[in-house]
Formats: sequence, structure tokens, C-alpha cells
Amino acid sequence: MSLLTIILNILLPPLAVFMKHGVGTTLLISILLTLLAWLPGVIHAFIVNQ
Repeated sequence: MSLLTIILNILLPPLAVFMKHGVGTTLLISILLTLLAWLPGVIHAFIVNQ
């Protein structure tokens, strides 16, 4: 995992997921989790981008 990916996982989780997986259900889940609360979105981004 690069430094850029780690920074994006923390600051903009949906963007980090989009860069790795593109548009799909993973991105939608990331957006929903980030909108509900920021921390679940960050955790999901780190798990998905491993």
C-alpha cells in the first residue's frame, strides 16, 4: 500500500476505493459508510485496499 493510498484512505475513503476498484458495489458501500460516519468509511477503505 503506497503512502498516497494511505492518505486517501484517511482523508477521502470513497476516492481511495474508487481508484482501486472503480465504480461498483464496493464504492457504494464506501460512500454510504462515509456518509453515515467518517470512521466506518475509513475502516472499510483500509480493509478493501489491502
